[in-house]
Amino acid sequence: MTEAEQEKAPDISALEQEGEIAADYVEGLLDIADIDGDIDMDVEGDRAMVSVVGLKGTELVGSGGEVLEALQELTRLAVHRQTGERSRLMLDVAGYRERRRAELTKLGTEIASQVKDHGESKALQPMTPFERKIVHDAVAAAGLRSESEGEEPQRYVVVLPA
Repeated sequence: MTEAEQEKAPDISALEQEGEIAADYVEGLLDIADIDGDIDMDVEGDRAMVSVVGLKGTELVGSGGEVLEALQELTRLAVHRQTGERSRLMLDVAGYRERRRAELTKLGTEIASQVKDHGESKALQPMTPFERKIVHDAVAAAGLRSESEGEEPQRYVVVLPA
């Protein structure tokens, strides 16, 4: 591995540390809220992944994942406070993000097909950065281009014809 590749390669031990800090923080929140759940931690690509599994309700996900997004930001802040580094940590609760990833991949593929068939751009509903990335990836895999437009929190994906 060249020096440039080493600089770009994720520091697995640092990501594992992020995950451990995040897992401890989330576990503390669960204890305070008296919510039963187990914590799984992993490193996926260039980010730490922390999942809360074994939950019965959806109160930690909220409508459209709003509560989950807020918990993720709080968890990232807790990691930043301890490490001094900005975190790209991904938090999942009860498999919500995995289900959402599958839904959005399917949506991106379907919209790309429609745009190919009709030759007209198509704008989607506003989405979080996580959701937009999944759609962009699905559109690219289908051989088309997409762009994000608008301002947060109303930023959305536009799929463009070839």
